[in-house]
Amino acid sequence: MKPIVELRSVVKEYPLGKLTVPAIRGVDLTINSGEFSTIAGPSGSGKTTLLNLVGCIDVATRGNVLVAGQDTGTLKEKELTKLRLFKIGFIFQSFNLVPVLTAFQNVEFPLLLQKTISKTERRQRTEELLEKVGLKDHIQHRPSELSGGQRQRVAIARALVTRPALILADEPTANLDSETGGSIIQLMKEINEQENTTFIFSTHDESVMRSATRLIRLVDGRIAA
Repeated sequence: MKPIVELRSVVKEYPLGKLTVPAIRGVDLTINSGEFSTIAGPSGSGKTTLLNLVGCIDVATRGNVLVAGQDTGTLKEKELTKLRLFKIGFIFQSFNLVPVLTAFQNVEFPLLLQKTISKTERRQRTEELLEKVGLKDHIQHRPSELSGGQRQRVAIARALVTRPALILADEPTANLDSETGGSIIQLMKEINEQENTTFIFSTHDESVMRSATRLIRLVDGRIAA
């Protein structure tokens, strides 16, 4: 199976005054297309840093991060933006929805940034996804008019609307009750199986870990298991 993500001897360090704080310490990792993987570990273990490196939000201090066959360390900012926009979808624990936009507009927004498909196709794709995540009757609601679970469903639809090869989800159930969180994970698992979309989660949630087909444990910036 073809790798979608490869990390080769990746190190990430942050300067803190006169000190250098290591966040990721020599990680080697390959994620194949279609995997439903979870990165687990205590707070401060480097989970979010690792996702940020894969998502081209941050850059490695040393080592190579390859996404969809491209070495992100060699790409210019314009190329990184294109990779993020066309190949990667993000789901954040705080949802990161635009409060003044409706659910429909929040989901459609990445397609407007892409500037590659017609208005008719944008509408069709957006409505189909909102129906798929169970929000057909809430497309004109703003985030403040939705529950936490509904807002997370909007975030999932927004991440999927560009049909990315890879979805990165940082603690996607952290702000949800256990029942809602379970339904969100089940929804993503169904999308993974139906679309062969690769999912990588970071989580503390045991139920998310149990649902993963692969569990990667991170401790002090290193892969422990």
